[in-house]
Amino acid sequence: MEEKRLLTAKEAATYLRISLFTLRKIEQQGLIVPYRTPGGHRRYSLDMLNEYLEKSRILPA
Repeated sequence: MEEKRLLTAKEAATYLRISLFTLRKIEQQGLIVPYRTPGGHRRYSLDMLNEYLEKSRILPA
């Protein structure tokens, strides 16, 4: 079984090429729901981030 690598908020923001502030805004809008560690830190899977990128794409009219 392959363990999915989880990214920190900073890594996720870098992956999406956005700021940490923008990442937080996306979370507040409910577009991304991060996992929480027992210590309360946010973690993001690549699947979650790629799904967000797909959904946020502007489709041609």
